Amino acid sequence: MKKYFKLLRVNHYVKNTLIFLPLIFSGSLLNIKLLITTCIAFVSFSLITSVVYIFNDLCDVEKDRKHPTKKLRPIASGQISMKRAKIILCILLIISMTIQVLLFICGLLDIKQNIISILMMISYVILNILYSKGLKNVPIIDIAILTFGFVIRVLYGGQITGIEVSNWLYLTILSLSIFFVIGKRRGELRIVKESKREVLKYYNDNFLTNNMYVFLAVTLVFYSLWCILKNDNQLLIWSICLVIMIMLKYSLIIEKESLADPIDVLQSDTTLKILSLVYVLYMGVVMYV
Repeated sequence: MKKYFKLLRVNHYVKNTLIFLPLIFSGSLLNIKLLITTCIAFVSFSLITSVVYIFNDLCDVEKDRKHPTKKLRPIASGQISMKRAKIILCILLIISMTIQVLLFICGLLDIKQNIISILMMISYVILNILYSKGLKNVPIIDIAILTFGFVIRVLYGGQITGIEVSNWLYLTILSLSIFFVIGKRRGELRIVKESKREVLKYYNDNFLTNNMYVFLAVTLVFYSLWCILKNDNQLLIWSICLVIMIMLKYSLIIEKESLADPIDVLQSDTTLKILSLVYVLYMGVVMYV
């Protein structure tokens, strides 16, 4: 069973919690109907991300077998055959689309929400197929596609709840996503000695480092503006201190020998986990208590 969880990249479902941001930051988390809708949609979108991960592994199986760490992935290592992986991919795609249709049938989404949210999921899949088929080797475009993967989760969350994502929140997620993606590229450039991504030959450490911290800076500015301009709750401004501490700790970790994958970084450091938990608890108290 472990190999199937690894194939589906279940640990990366954490990224899909971005779907909940419009619900949480709008103060609507206690709306039972919207919460149930978002939870079900989270499952649907998570299955779609697994479809993308499996497709990517199928495309890169030969390269992965030569990679020092990716060779341990279920398909590359031979734990799961390519035929079985394709069957799993099709099953997950069907289940995900079925869940999306059921959201409409059960009255949790209207026809417009359902159509637009499905189109968002299809767009996510198409973008990642194009990424796997060659755009991952095009500098800047590779960063843009990975960034949009984060952003579309937030927009999808706003669509299925009918909550408009504020401009400042959108800009915060956009710039933070670019920071994460560039940080990961820099980690790959610094750490991986063999079977490097082809696109890395177009990048250098200075370019990635400079732009990474530019986008970290604007992330903090955008988040601060969101807190300040949300006039119905002045206590939000104090969360900026926590966000700064979290980003400082994250930056310190990726300056060491790290591939800078956001999920791996979060899971590997206790202090970062505690700071993140404190932020979540503070925001919960401020916005809902």
